[in-house]
Amino acid sequence: MFKLYNTLSRSIEEFKPINPPHVGIYSCGPTVYDYQHIGHMRRYVGDDMLVRILKSLAYDVVHVMNITDVGHLVSDSDTGEDKMEKGAKKFGLTVWEIAQKFEKQFLSSCKKLHITPPNILIHATDRIQDQIDLIQVLEEKGFTYCIEEDGIYFDTSKFPDYFKLSRQNPHELKPGTSVELVEGKKHFTDFALWKFSPKDKTRQMEWDSPWGKGFPGWHIECSAMAIKELGPHFDIHTGGVDHIAIHHTNEIAQSEAASGMKFVNYWVHHNFMLVESQKMSKSLDNYFTVTDIIDEGFEPLALRYLFLQTHYRQEMNFSWEALEGAQTALQKLREHMMEWNDPIGGIIEFEDRFKEAITDDMNMPQALGVVWDMVRSKDLSEAKTAALFAMDEILGLGLADYREEAKKPVIVPENIQNMIEERIRLRKQKRYLLADQMRIKIKKLGYDVLDKDDQTIVKKIPLYSKKI
Repeated sequence: MFKLYNTLSRSIEEFKPINPPHVGIYSCGPTVYDYQHIGHMRRYVGDDMLVRILKSLAYDVVHVMNITDVGHLVSDSDTGEDKMEKGAKKFGLTVWEIAQKFEKQFLSSCKKLHITPPNILIHATDRIQDQIDLIQVLEEKGFTYCIEEDGIYFDTSKFPDYFKLSRQNPHELKPGTSVELVEGKKHFTDFALWKFSPKDKTRQMEWDSPWGKGFPGWHIECSAMAIKELGPHFDIHTGGVDHIAIHHTNEIAQSEAASGMKFVNYWVHHNFMLVESQKMSKSLDNYFTVTDIIDEGFEPLALRYLFLQTHYRQEMNFSWEALEGAQTALQKLREHMMEWNDPIGGIIEFEDRFKEAITDDMNMPQALGVVWDMVRSKDLSEAKTAALFAMDEILGLGLADYREEAKKPVIVPENIQNMIEERIRLRKQKRYLLADQMRIKIKKLGYDVLDKDDQTIVKKIPLYSKKI
């Protein structure tokens, strides 16, 4: 049984798919106007955990993700600049070039973190007609109104359950706190479905529509694409906790108003990454990318390991010390594995405990604890290897690939071989301080030298493990 926390009910529920064994998941993807930082990537690793766990339970998963390349304004009040236009000005590129640049950076970060690609990846700009069609359905059903020279808006007063996801008290909300009462809005919670292009300038991204030239709002894209790919009623929708009050609330309103049926059964929200107790964000300029992690000498999979140490619904504070601890733990796990025999069988006790942890609302810290309990156990090493490989199908740390790569013969370049021979001579002369200094130089070049039973063993240091 898979238990999952559902933001809609504020409780942990037994997961029951609509049409087993099929499971449909929609994930809010990145807005590709700037770099995706490791706070964003924590969320996508969390989504990857969810997909991996469902697949391990023999579900047939269809995972859909969007790329927001238009319509995400800098203000939740449907005012201000489109983030894509803002990014284009910042980097001196066109909006189309910005979208391509930062989608590439996002996908590269995903690959480095072993995040399974979604089955379907959709660009908002490729589905403009689907968004227009959905707005027309809402218009025909009487849920929209027009603000002249601004856009087409959704009338939230006509959707009685508007606050069922956020559970906000509408009487306690005031304009200016989360969204403003802009001129022409009937209610300050109303939101834009289609924005008109300014008459005094040409936007780089704009389309013809029944209401005039313009571009879609941010919220409508997710509803249109999710419904198109997964149907009007599907299993799971994921995103960050910052999406609950506005973006996902608006998705529910427009989707259910259009279809007349429940939009999503389970809402899964991931919590923030903090730096010195502040949310990691571009606006505070306190963020790091996966490339920054590599440049500091850390392995991306050490970052993935670090993510696994905190439950996805808890805030996580990032520090370089914590990342160094994760790098050390991951390397120790690999070293233990390399001492074990080739995989045969498994260890039911630990595999069952691991499954119990991952199916209890994706409790990855507990699952890691089970892994280390098994590592320290006295069970046969070949059984531990098999069990660890099975667990790593969920953890995504690439342990089997690491073992295979590490067993390949080490080809040592001539310059490194000369340094190794010089170190051997220094040791024979009992000049141990100089020999140790030579070992450090060799290690900085990517090779480790170990002395065992009067033999010198050379190992290739794993990629990114630059810390001495």
